[in-house]
Amino acid sequence: MISTVLCQGSSVVERGTHNAEVVGSFPTPDIRANQGDRKYILSHYIHMPVLQGKNKKQKLRWKRVLLKLSGETLGGQGKFGIDVHAVEYIANEIRDIFDLGCEIAIVIGGGNLIRGSRLAIAGIDRPTADTMGMLGTMINALALHSALEHVGIPTRVLSAIMSIQVAEPYTRRQAVDHLEKGRVVILAGGTGNPYFTTDTAAALRTSEIQAEVLLKATSVDGVYTSDPRTDKNAKFLRTLDPQDMLNQNLRVMDLTAATLSIESETPIIVFNVFRKGNLKRLILGQKIGSEIRSKKK
Repeated sequence: MISTVLCQGSSVVERGTHNAEVVGSFPTPDIRANQGDRKYILSHYIHMPVLQGKNKKQKLRWKRVLLKLSGETLGGQGKFGIDVHAVEYIANEIRDIFDLGCEIAIVIGGGNLIRGSRLAIAGIDRPTADTMGMLGTMINALALHSALEHVGIPTRVLSAIMSIQVAEPYTRRQAVDHLEKGRVVILAGGTGNPYFTTDTAAALRTSEIQAEVLLKATSVDGVYTSDPRTDKNAKFLRTLDPQDMLNQNLRVMDLTAATLSIESETPIIVFNVFRKGNLKRLILGQKIGSEIRSKKK
């Protein structure tokens, strides 16, 4: 159930039909509401949605995850620009695992808006082109941030590029602090450096925040021996070693990202995010997509 709390004054109490109580007694402008063991920050004196009701405690396969979203995900399965319906869909999928108690960090790409590598081919110098691409990830991060807040999820955007008017500067300590306080963290700006992809940023941030898994959201069911959209004979690979991924030239991620993943020995799950409920099924332990895991583990 979702009800609305008016954030005006020094305290607020709201009850829903499930007897879930929301109580706050903190000074404005921030009013804090407690529901069970979860806290929400309600601020700016506006109506904010408050999640109510009972969540069944279920065993999670991973407690802290890093979700890698390509820019094309927000474009609606590979389209250009931002598809509002696609953003809302992704936000609801994330809410499903947030409600389970999962700590979620998100690295987002910008390919639906701009690709630095293509601009470089067109004649713009590579560092400038890559910086333009990183700014594209920030636009996507703000769009997703708005959608997540709209469905009642406290969210922070942290950027590897200094832009304090729209995002907090990224530091590992700040990102972990937000996660421990029950907030979703969107990590924008890639690594903050040219020549590195957002896949590399995802692998790097996974290690930095000590996430247990890197979940790579795509529009296909997992890793195939070739592109299943163009090759009907492509074979699905349920599990594979990251070294085999490199040896077979499977373009799951770039070489730098793959190398980082090998060194950290963090599992990578490649799955179809456009199959509704797949993200939640993964967190609950179902075998979804392809798992890339070092044989050492």
